[in-house]
Amino acid sequence: MGASLSTPAAPTVRAEAMMAAPPQGCPMHQEAQPVKASPPAECPMHQAAAGPVHQDRAYDFVECPMKAAEGTKSDIDPANMMPPPNQVPAQDQPFALHLAREESTIPRHNTEKNWVYPSEQMFWNAMLRKGWRWREDDLGAKDMTNIIKIHNTNNEQAWQEILKWEALHAGECPCGPTLKSFGGKAKEFSPRARFRHWMGYELPFDRHDWIIDRCGKEVRYVIDYYDGEINKDNYQFSILDVRPAYDSLGAVWDRMKVTWMRWTS
Repeated sequence: MGASLSTPAAPTVRAEAMMAAPPQGCPMHQEAQPVKASPPAECPMHQAAAGPVHQDRAYDFVECPMKAAEGTKSDIDPANMMPPPNQVPAQDQPFALHLAREESTIPRHNTEKNWVYPSEQMFWNAMLRKGWRWREDDLGAKDMTNIIKIHNTNNEQAWQEILKWEALHAGECPCGPTLKSFGGKAKEFSPRARFRHWMGYELPFDRHDWIIDRCGKEVRYVIDYYDGEINKDNYQFSILDVRPAYDSLGAVWDRMKVTWMRWTS
């Protein structure tokens, strides 16, 4: 589409000379090899390392979920001749669920990639492992789609809140934080949540602890999830209370500074 319609002129003697092969003694004429840039030393979180098992093939399900699902045949466990369970429909599952996974904006520690959210099928199987059982008036396929969107939105919202706290340390960590690990503690109410409950407020319906890496320093964040009204446009549902845990004097100081900033703003 960008080709010229004019007839090229006949090559000149000089052009023919330039097209001749360079002699062996001219290494500068050899084809240059691409230079692989390595991450700066002050960004150790960008160095490659092994990640969680459930993230190993996550991008296969982001790019082409159907092809990735077929690829699970190569991961058959010789002990039981079964594929990985997290993307396999449950035995009594009443409807099919999507296998596609969405990439988050949350950087994964020690990699150049972001965390990848679970598929609808993975989420369903996770609920079954926790003891939940489907009933006819319980959930439909469309409900699972909405649940995944709410779940992903909650996590993106939590990360944005963490970044606000981490902005206090932009000078010591110019590369920004990365997420190392996370876990749910729905039945372990934080001291702050219990105190709010004593004051007459509701308890959170869930709690997560996220471990982030701040350029080599491990920091734990506590996230309490409270019920809110769902926004049908962006699937924002929960009210989040995000703050660094009282694991160090630095975290205490950060919370004191933010409290003062809120009172005086």
